[in-house]
Amino acid sequence: MRAREYTRELAICALFGAAALLLPTIFHLVQLGHVFMPMYLPLIVLAFFVRPAPAAATACVTPLLSGALTGMPPFYPPLSLVMSIELSAMCALISWAHRLRPGLNAWLVLLPVLVLGRALNFALVYLASLCIDLPAVFLASVSLLSGWPGLLLILAVVPPLVRAAESKNAPLDPGGCP
Repeated sequence: MRAREYTRELAICALFGAAALLLPTIFHLVQLGHVFMPMYLPLIVLAFFVRPAPAAATACVTPLLSGALTGMPPFYPPLSLVMSIELSAMCALISWAHRLRPGLNAWLVLLPVLVLGRALNFALVYLASLCIDLPAVFLASVSLLSGWPGLLLILAVVPPLVRAAESKNAPLDPGGCP
């Protein structure tokens, strides 16, 4: 990859990572952060415009950084670690699928990845709860059910944003990198 393309991709990751740090604080002001999953929005959009590795790295670091700076998501119980793993896997899959089939509708990319991401979240919350002796089935179920409004928001917002960005001569696409 050429240096210019790498730099542009790095700048896009920084921009969307910063948005993923800022957006949750706005949602948490009105007590809706845990329901609408605002950190997911910019990171999932990012995955459509960069390669899988930078998308996954940004998605992995953002919840940990947010947890360290703002306490959201918390480190105990280890929600920041769970979100970090879940988001990095989801973003890598979205980016990979979008690179593999660039003409594929964003909803067709998002829907299976979001379902897999929720399943991964359930499993990780369950395992983390077992490790720290909390009611695992209850917490994993609550985590699974409380995320559905956020998934609907993602499905409503992300595909139109991706379509709009791609129709404007791909202003966020780092030079058509594979």
